Amino acid sequence: MANVSVYNMEGKEVGSIELNDAVFGVEVNEHLVHMAVVNQLANKRQGTQSAKTRSEVSGGGKKPWRQKGTGHARQGSTRAPQWTGGGIVFAPKPRDYSFKMNKKEKRIALFSALSSKVADNKLVVVDEFKLDEIKTKKFVEVLNNLKAEKALVVVEEDNKNVVLSGRNVPTVKVEANNEINTYDILKYDKLVVTKAAVEKIQEVYA
Repeated sequence: MANVSVYNMEGKEVGSIELNDAVFGVEVNEHLVHMAVVNQLANKRQGTQSAKTRSEVSGGGKKPWRQKGTGHARQGSTRAPQWTGGGIVFAPKPRDYSFKMNKKEKRIALFSALSSKVADNKLVVVDEFKLDEIKTKKFVEVLNNLKAEKALVVVEEDNKNVVLSGRNVPTVKVEANNEINTYDILKYDKLVVTKAAVEKIQEVYA
């Protein structure tokens, strides 16, 4: 089992914690990690892009000139794609980009992302992350102490003060332990997790 240091909110080491290899020490499956990221981004797409084909644009009912004898190339309609104001060839239409991944695949991808942070020494465990009030300045101060300016912060589900304090910081995202996903873990440079959140993650997934 991997053993990582535990820090307090001042950035001082106060102990260590053993991480479960079943969650934080698996072999990284790059294919499933990539698939999970693509899946999440695809599922976010609205898919509302739309343009008109030649059958949908207005006008163009009459043949612009006779077939032969004018010296022009033959034309059947002024709404054909080569004309100004004509339709679009293979016009994009509203569609659903989402696709499904198996639960087992999602889980392996998540474990791979968590394990990669441990392997790269990008996982920071905090003994507790508590704020008496919603205060962004105090939140940023704690992250500076932990040397994690661009980070995904994972706290317990009921830690609302920290969640609300971090929502205005552009380089940080705060999530509850039951909301973590592969994309967010990989997007941010460091992963800051409270000790309680680590225990809950291991309890749920191990």
